[in-house]
Amino acid sequence: MILQKVKITVVKKVRHDDLIEKYENPLEHECDVELNQVFIANGWEKPENFCDSAWESLSPFVLALANGAEDFYDGWMKNKKSAMISCNDGFRPVSFLLETMDEKAD
Repeated sequence: MILQKVKITVVKKVRHDDLIEKYENPLEHECDVELNQVFIANGWEKPENFCDSAWESLSPFVLALANGAEDFYDGWMKNKKSAMISCNDGFRPVSFLLETMDEKAD
């Protein structure tokens, strides 16, 4: 099977200050991705400098898309070769658009 590259775009960042104040211990380093920032996954490989925690949420979908999967959940996405996945940070969730590229992985 030929693996494809997968484009990962930051499309939304949310910050729940009420939850942070109530439950979270202070952090030394918060998520520093920027809106519209793009990462390219070479097949199923995690892009360089991509958050490990976010990768845990995204990687099953990246792996599936890289291997030609499409139409997750029977028509969930308008583009069948894409998925909208958020990282697992309940205080500062980031939404990522994953899209299969027409480019083979290296």
